[in-house]
Amino acid sequence: MWYLYIVKCNDNSLYTGITTDLKRREIEHNTDNKRGAKSLRGKRPVTMVYYETYFSQSEARKREAQIKKWSTSYKWKLISPKY
Repeated sequence: MWYLYIVKCNDNSLYTGITTDLKRREIEHNTDNKRGAKSLRGKRPVTMVYYETYFSQSEARKREAQIKKWSTSYKWKLISPKY
């Protein structure tokens, strides 16, 4: 199972990625783990605010690429039921 996820950063920016383990990935982003995204190091803590489930990495990557092209305001609309 693959997940597309969006995390909200401490500065209210959003980061989109994919993973096979949501809990592990959030921990990686919030610690000095080498696997966490370098761009998030100054924006900690991050909080998982949205995810979608996919059967393949390919499907998750396609959706990630689609969402990364969106404006920030559009991404906020996607996660707005939660925020």
